[in-house]
Order: sequence, then C-alpha cells, then structure tokens
Amino acid sequence: MILLTDWIGYAAATLTTASFVPQAWLTFKTRDVRGISLGMYSAFTLGIALWLAYGLLIQAWPVVIANVITLALATSILWMRLHFGASTDTQG
Repeated sequence: MILLTDWIGYAAATLTTASFVPQAWLTFKTRDVRGISLGMYSAFTLGIALWLAYGLLIQAWPVVIANVITLALATSILWMRLHFGASTDTQG
C-alpha cells in the first residue's frame, strides 16, 4: 500500500524532474550552452548524485526514482555544456 506521504513524494519528484526536460531538449536541439554556468551545473549534478545516494541509503523510492532521472538529465546538460561550450568557455 502506498502512503499519502509517498504519493506527495512521487508528485513532487515528477514535477521537479520534469522541469529539466525542456532545458535538456532545448540544449540538445540548439547546442547553445552560453547561458549555462559550468560551476553551477557541476555542483548541481554532484548534489543530485548525493541525493540519489541518500535516497538509496534510506530506501526512499520517490527520492531514488526522481534523482536517477534528474541525474541523467543534469549529466546530459553538463556534458553538452562541456562538449559544446569548449570553444566559448568564458563563463564559470
């Protein structure tokens, strides 16, 4: 039986994770990474990886599922920032 707290967790996870899809899609489509901070996305991606580890350790499945997906999206944006922004790396 899924508890109300789990449903709230899944709803929050769905909304926050889905918010990354437009950025990842736009970045992939345009390859325009000028507005993406390398420092911010590096710290963010590491933070998501730590949230994933935390979720696994406490077996909080809404946290785990959301952070697996968000980590994949954030890693892809970070990769695009590193790959497509290599020649125009003027921001941190």
